[in-house]
Amino acid sequence: MAEYRSGFVTLVGRPNAGKSTLLNQILGQKVSIVSDKPQTTRTQVRGVLTRPDYQLVFVDTPGIHKPRSALGSSLNATATDATRSVDVVCFVVDATAPYGRGDQFIAESLPSDAVVVVTKADIAKPQQVLDQLKATAELEAVAWFPVSGVTGEGTDALIEHLRDRMPEGPQYYPDDMVTDVPEAFWVAELVREQLLAVARQELPHSIATRVTEWEWPRIRCEILVERESQKAMVIGKGGENLKKAGIAVRRQLPDGAFIELFVKVEKNWQRRPESVAELGY
Repeated sequence: MAEYRSGFVTLVGRPNAGKSTLLNQILGQKVSIVSDKPQTTRTQVRGVLTRPDYQLVFVDTPGIHKPRSALGSSLNATATDATRSVDVVCFVVDATAPYGRGDQFIAESLPSDAVVVVTKADIAKPQQVLDQLKATAELEAVAWFPVSGVTGEGTDALIEHLRDRMPEGPQYYPDDMVTDVPEAFWVAELVREQLLAVARQELPHSIATRVTEWEWPRIRCEILVERESQKAMVIGKGGENLKKAGIAVRRQLPDGAFIELFVKVEKNWQRRPESVAELGY
């Protein structure tokens, strides 16, 4: 009888490197929200890929960056912690952005058996992909994979490599479990994802969301901002932004869901460690 393999894989990289898009592609469904704004992912999000002979548990992490607030410091700590005590660390590098000091900062803390994953191969020019492979060639990694989180190009080879790296072990999660993210947290994240799509300038960093009431099918979600002016921006003219967000979120929930959105000002929440912790970041 063939041995069953299982283990944990952490995805690390700069903000907007494509970690969440890649994870969603690998799993075949959305478990991590996606936007073009930095710091979209604020917690460790686990996604589970289960097959008859193996199980890979992926850990999506916040982008590592130079922190300018308590929130930023917390996100970096979350990402760094996720590289410890796992079987494989995947260093995710954006093919469309120059390899820079931020990438090198992350690379310096990678284990010697890390895997380099160059993302966005579907929109990058072949030379850009080649440049990133050359830029990372001196790292103490064991394998390099150009992939696309949108089309799935290259992901089969990556998954095969990761499967072969896993030790013999148990099945950690049931067959039908694709993520361990609590439902209430997931709904709050879906709301934040929709608001990020319409947010401008400094606003993305100032938005936090949390579900405060859950009596199915009614869900009450609170949206936190740091200033009164931001409250108006989130609500939009005549409540347009909130209405669009509510409609988009309901489309991703089971039929019959009713979501109420409320905006609240909590001054400078992202600069206060106690507020960051209370929100689960």
